[in-house]
Amino acid sequence: MRRRTFLTSAVVAALSAGPAFARSPFLLQDPPQPLLSPPFQDRKARELKLSDFAGQVVLLNVWATWCPPCREEMPALDALQDRLSGPDFAVVPISIDRGGLDAVGRFYDEIGIRTLGRYWGEDLRVKLALAVFGLPTTLLIDRKGMELGRVIGPIKWDGDAAVRQITRVIAGT
Repeated sequence: MRRRTFLTSAVVAALSAGPAFARSPFLLQDPPQPLLSPPFQDRKARELKLSDFAGQVVLLNVWATWCPPCREEMPALDALQDRLSGPDFAVVPISIDRGGLDAVGRFYDEIGIRTLGRYWGEDLRVKLALAVFGLPTTLLIDRKGMELGRVIGPIKWDGDAAVRQITRVIAGT
């Protein structure tokens, strides 16, 4: 009985700590974990792997146009890319839509996505390689291609807490 009380208290404390968007999105892993890379395509249908982003901190988002929470967070990912992109950081949103890059392009045009790259990967290969069990799933990847953390569900990526945490990772602090 005592354990149940403790768990309930912990849940209540976590929920009363403030809105989810006010907290850092990632619980960073120490040490970072190795990560497989499924092949995926860019908008020119070139095959890429995560190693193509070596030297950059990557926010990898696995999503689909048919996923309501994915659709909800795409504008925030676009704003984050616009704000932080450069030689040290990239947002890499990999769609797993059956419609491929055409579906991604139509969706981006529909909601006004301006700065995000267009990437697509085969559903099963992406899910298995990255151990994705729900959408959206977002991984924070260090400059060596190691997983620092992951979160399942939509996040306000352009919010202060997320930007602060990602900026610290980019700076190496």
